[in-house]
Amino acid sequence: MTQVEEAIARYHKLIQTPPYQDLTWAQELQQRMLEAHLAAGGRPITPFLRPHFLTRRGYQALVRAAEALFSAIDRIKQMVLADPALLARIELLPAEKMLAAVDPGYSFLSVTSLLDTHFENGSLHFVNYNSDTAPGVAYGEVLADLFYEAAPVKEFRRRYKLTKLGGARHLVRAVLEAYKQFGGKRKPHIGVLEFRQPFQAAESGEYLLLCELFRRAGCTAQVVAPDALEYKGGVLRQGDFTIDVVFRRVKVQEFLLRFDLSHPLVRAYRDRAVCVVNSFRSELAHKRALFALLTDEGITGKFPASERRAIEQYIPWTRVVAQTRTTYKGEQIDLPEFILKNRERLVLKPNDDAGDYHAVRGWETDQTGWERALRMATRYTYVVQERVEPVRAVFPLYRYGELEMRELQVDVHPHAYLGKVEGCSSWVSDPTARGFSSIAGLTPTFILEGK
Repeated sequence: MTQVEEAIARYHKLIQTPPYQDLTWAQELQQRMLEAHLAAGGRPITPFLRPHFLTRRGYQALVRAAEALFSAIDRIKQMVLADPALLARIELLPAEKMLAAVDPGYSFLSVTSLLDTHFENGSLHFVNYNSDTAPGVAYGEVLADLFYEAAPVKEFRRRYKLTKLGGARHLVRAVLEAYKQFGGKRKPHIGVLEFRQPFQAAESGEYLLLCELFRRAGCTAQVVAPDALEYKGGVLRQGDFTIDVVFRRVKVQEFLLRFDLSHPLVRAYRDRAVCVVNSFRSELAHKRALFALLTDEGITGKFPASERRAIEQYIPWTRVVAQTRTTYKGEQIDLPEFILKNRERLVLKPNDDAGDYHAVRGWETDQTGWERALRMATRYTYVVQERVEPVRAVFPLYRYGELEMRELQVDVHPHAYLGKVEGCSSWVSDPTARGFSSIAGLTPTFILEGK
């Protein structure tokens, strides 16, 4: 049994003994979440009662691997922007391509980003890249503070040392660095961009917390809505609030479903009247076809050795689905034929998560269903990716006033700011769910060490 496994077993035993069987502490923890704006849809952001633990050695390995990948991804994005043939392989929509061509006013392709990671006992695979800010950044530090002071965790800390993994101040520093390079000379007015859901009466907790982070750094910040923005006289504003920086938490495809390129935000962005973080150019990274370029040795063969090694070790083989020949482990293959014959070890994924299409796991379908999925994947933009086993662990779950132990999937998200990893968050979910599930949410991530 590893140190982490032993610690988890002790923690689970602890919360099932007096005085914690009462679960009053769990009710109080969830109430504190609501009071601290850690809520989504009126519910606390997590139903889980245990933090996720990493060893210091494991976390350091995660950081080294992730930073090598972030460097390689930045390199491939630079190549894509300079080469129309490579850009075509990303499969951007025409409007996305036009936005990617606009210089954002700073050199960083992604100011903030994260990797979706399956990480356990030294086994490490990155399965998705996202040029976005994880909810774990806004929520994570507050959630970690609440868990750290929860009664059973305080008791648990008598035996183990727990170190929080923050990152909020690094997020603010990175945004201000981008604004400085953009040409900003003072503390900016920051608009945190949020799409309001139908019948949503107020800003969500995550966006309010992001505003608070910027205010603590001396900036003026408020939540802004795309349909409330106007651009006149070279100034972007919402009502009386003038905006220097738009902190974008809205994906380009979601934006383009509702607005076109004449939107005030796009016009201000093109005129270099507002600094957008992350820029629209960073949307390149949301396409899974980026992994197809990374795992193509013909493209990355001259990358630095550390980056090539990280790609080989930690990124699953990926290709855009098409009637073509390609390579797999150095061998020439007919791609559609290879996909049909290797259902058990492949998954078909849409190039972009923003659409209505979903992943199809070959090992969870029969051959007839797999053939049907391949036909769909050739009509729309899909990638095929080698199977990576998800990480599962037992978590205590608090629902309907009772404690339940469930085996759930754990994804670790290292957060990077200007390419440097500063903290990570953990997302726990029901592996059997195929749509919305209430059994999903963040749990704080702590480095665990013995005393």
